[in-house]
Amino acid sequence: MSDPTTSELLAARPHLAMHAMDGLLLEGVPLAAIAREVGTPCWVYGVGTIRARYAALSRALAGLDAHLHYAVKANDHLAVLRVLGALGAGADVVSEGELLRARAAGIAAGRIVFSGVGKTERELRRALDEGIAQVNVESAEELAMLSGLATAAGRVASVALRVNPDIDAGTHPKITTGIAHNKFGIPLGEAAHLYRHAASLPGIAPVGIALHIGSQILAAAPYRAAFARAAELVRGLRAAGLAVGSVDCGGGLGIPYRDEIPVSPEAFAGAIRATLGGLGLRLLVEPGRWLVGPAGVLLASVILEKQGAARILVLDAAMNELIRPAMYDAWHGIVPVSAADAVRPVSPADVVGPVCESADTFARSRLLPPLAAKACVAILDAGAYGAVMSSTYNSRPLAAQVLVHGERWAVIRERQKPADLWAGEHIPPSLMQVE
Repeated sequence: MSDPTTSELLAARPHLAMHAMDGLLLEGVPLAAIAREVGTPCWVYGVGTIRARYAALSRALAGLDAHLHYAVKANDHLAVLRVLGALGAGADVVSEGELLRARAAGIAAGRIVFSGVGKTERELRRALDEGIAQVNVESAEELAMLSGLATAAGRVASVALRVNPDIDAGTHPKITTGIAHNKFGIPLGEAAHLYRHAASLPGIAPVGIALHIGSQILAAAPYRAAFARAAELVRGLRAAGLAVGSVDCGGGLGIPYRDEIPVSPEAFAGAIRATLGGLGLRLLVEPGRWLVGPAGVLLASVILEKQGAARILVLDAAMNELIRPAMYDAWHGIVPVSAADAVRPVSPADVVGPVCESADTFARSRLLPPLAAKACVAILDAGAYGAVMSSTYNSRPLAAQVLVHGERWAVIRERQKPADLWAGEHIPPSLMQVE
């Protein structure tokens, strides 16, 4: 199966366009101008795309008592959080740091849900102190810990039990979360007993159940199966006289990186309606990648083209910027930023970074035109799980981040300076002595 061409990639992404003079545009803003002024590698995100996708998902869920809680782990920049918070999104967080980021971006504590399999006592205390909307508890042990902390603090924690429905979402093994052997959630068969126990604990107010079956899900069937099991659990709990007011449906909606056909927001909402829609529930949805993934690109420049057994394009971006290809064998579109480059004849090339790891490879045998040193390319659909997973491996400073807003753009994170890499390090005085 052949890879999509540059024209096909752009045709499927209405927020991108190729201008004959200005080259590749993101929401009408020339990316070449950003690359010239800010340098590369550089992340660029489009506010308009995020807003449009949020509106599309909200429309699909219309008529349901559904509330969107953005999965902060997808892209945690304060500016991105501010955009989504202003649209009405709450936040789904998995650490104290994400909780504090969401609050710093202006998202009210009452719109924050805390998920995650390994919350520490410190993190749970923070959640109680902030008065967040809900803690998604993932084990009997965590429930006991939270009960003790809440009681000691004179507080009552609103809790949803995250169940593991044992549904295979058909996604990459490293991002599946709803199969029985995964570390996440409470086995479905134990959930009713633990929910009944939660209702008896001091400092705990069970309000519902939660589930999340994975990431980059491309079909509605796994959702429908998981939600059906959740609905059955809700009915059973209510029949036993227990109050269940909400279901957190999780997220995981996939996007087309290559030429995949993803589940549409309408199909996702349809799966919710068909299974949970008639139960009078408050429904929480936790989109992350779907909202911000397509809105971002990673700009990189060619260092050199190396000829050998294969044609190799070496970029100034590397796996420490975008680790998804190395970690997940992920496919990302790579598009020349120059319009002149984009129309040249193509030939296979391996696209790599300069990090001293063979895994530092973005693409194999990708059809690309000749690209001279300093030519700029855009790595597409990099708005999610890109900058948040960046590192300073090989002592490479973190890349700059830019936000496009209408006809304007602004740097929202400065490029890290080399000296910042060791700013917090200290050499013990005993090592400073000359021997």
